[in-house]
Amino acid sequence: MKVSFKDLGLVNTREMFAKAVKGGYAIPAFNFNNMEQLQAIIQAATETKSPVILQVSKGARNYANQTLLRYMAQGAVEYAKELGWKKPQIVLHLDHGDSYEVCKSCVDFGFSSVMIDGSALPYDENVKLTRKVVNYAHKFDVTVEAELGVLAGVEDEVSAEVSHYTKPEEVIDFVKKTKCDSLAISIGTSHGAYKFKPEQCTRDPKTGRLVPPPLAFDVLKAIEKKLPGFPIVLHGSSSVPQEYVDIINANGGKLPDAVGIPEEQLRKAAKSAVCKINIDSDSRLAMTAAIRKHFNEFPGHFDPRQYLKPAREEMKKMYIEKIVNVLGSNGKAR
Repeated sequence: MKVSFKDLGLVNTREMFAKAVKGGYAIPAFNFNNMEQLQAIIQAATETKSPVILQVSKGARNYANQTLLRYMAQGAVEYAKELGWKKPQIVLHLDHGDSYEVCKSCVDFGFSSVMIDGSALPYDENVKLTRKVVNYAHKFDVTVEAELGVLAGVEDEVSAEVSHYTKPEEVIDFVKKTKCDSLAISIGTSHGAYKFKPEQCTRDPKTGRLVPPPLAFDVLKAIEKKLPGFPIVLHGSSSVPQEYVDIINANGGKLPDAVGIPEEQLRKAAKSAVCKINIDSDSRLAMTAAIRKHFNEFPGHFDPRQYLKPAREEMKKMYIEKIVNVLGSNGKAR
């Protein structure tokens, strides 16, 4: 049984990316695994009138169940309307699809956008796999994100020890051959809450906190010159807010030296051709910080609603902060 994303009220990324590149802002791509994350994302996007991409990794799809996810996405659109957003601009996107079969399955199940990540493959194999996915997805107006370059770090089943920056000299050939709609590049972002090893960072002498190395904006500029106006995507772009790390550590957690991408660097990227910025770890940290704090303050609570409600509120606050202060996408989906 095949389901069209249009029947679910979803949109693909084509128009929103074109507007974002022209307008100098980026679309938030928030990963979700459960109802509370989804509610917080929709509440934040509706209140700020921001287009939004609901991202689902292969692991999250297995965790939540693909059929449930389809109805959750459809429900998200109806929920946004109920909250007063007349024409919601919501994308359901597969994050880091690792095979043609997974991408095809998502297209058939109502996803409006898919990513095929062949970045770990030899260049020609990446081109071939990406082109195959594009050929299928475009039949149903589903947009495709591809990746060139490798990000370090761990996120779900995506893992790499060492990052490899995207080679600007390859991007024109890759986009021309694959016909992909957007391109994820590697310029120094990284997956997970430990984006950099301590030896890659400096330490702030006042606070003792790690200060990460800057992103490779020279690589980004070179890619923009090669592909003017083409939608660029940044993965692994959580900033790992230290207040959440501190709350987690103060309430029984153990996240030593967790460090992310400084928000000012993401703001700079959002004003360029980068039109989609992926954020996952920050949501996990906000949720975990709120839950750990709640359990410490109310050790007798056992009703999930008692601790998931403050977790949802904290995630919503974080999503709004990203939309307004980092990505600049607020007010772009009235």
